[in-house]
Amino acid sequence: MPSAPVGGEPVAQQHVSAATPKDPGDHAPQTATDETRSPNGESSRNGSGAAQVFHKVIQVLGELLITAGVILLLFVAWQLWWTNVEADARQNQVIKEFADDFVAPLEPSPAPPVAAEPQDYGPAPVASAPGHGGTIGIIYIPRFGPDYTRPLIQGTTPDIIDSLGLGHYTQTAMPGAAGNFAVAGHRQTHGAVLDNIHLLVPGDRIYIQTKDGYYTYVFRNNQIVLPSRTDVLLPVPTQPGAAPSESYLTMTSCNPRFGAQERIIAYSLLERWQPLSAGPPSEIAKQVAQALGKG
Repeated sequence: MPSAPVGGEPVAQQHVSAATPKDPGDHAPQTATDETRSPNGESSRNGSGAAQVFHKVIQVLGELLITAGVILLLFVAWQLWWTNVEADARQNQVIKEFADDFVAPLEPSPAPPVAAEPQDYGPAPVASAPGHGGTIGIIYIPRFGPDYTRPLIQGTTPDIIDSLGLGHYTQTAMPGAAGNFAVAGHRQTHGAVLDNIHLLVPGDRIYIQTKDGYYTYVFRNNQIVLPSRTDVLLPVPTQPGAAPSESYLTMTSCNPRFGAQERIIAYSLLERWQPLSAGPPSEIAKQVAQALGKG
């Protein structure tokens, strides 16, 4: 008789083994409801919850950043556009109020022959200084365009230069006086009254109209300085202790155009004066008529 295979009946053993159920707790496969646990016993659900919180925080932060961006854009639009709209409307109103009391002729003074000297009307009278916020007159700068007319207001406080036009440094001289008639204005906001100050060319004329007449200044040069340079407002600009013998016009504004780290200064000298009865200088006759609502 043949001997049995070593180890007994393998077929029977396999059958019994297949028929014997496994212990449910012995390496049973996980179902969708089972929880995996980390070595320290924490559920994976905790990790999933933390991820959801993190994603929620990121979403909220993103929405806040978008909102902040929109607010910033609105602020920039208000600064660079709407403040100009408001200031232009207010300045036009100031010019209209000035024009309501204006009764002098608007016909331009006759231009002298090419070889002739302009008529001499004698020494320029010193314009009277109004109270704070009062109108000194109107400034015309042809280099800035055919429609450039802006009020000149007494004072340089924000309530003036933010809406009313060019503000006069009250500690400086008035038009016609020996010394420095110094004014300030914004460059990119609140009317942008001196936006093009950097375009002035030596020899350009700047006209100031007051109740007394027309003062003609000739632009000389620009200068870039730090905000601390208050010596540009001295009777003789940048020359402490010097006695003035001429009449200066000094215009100050921020520099660069979209910043305020520096100041740009434009210096001009009084060339001549003519009374209101002589009519406006021919170069600005049309602008004067338009500004006063009669052109």
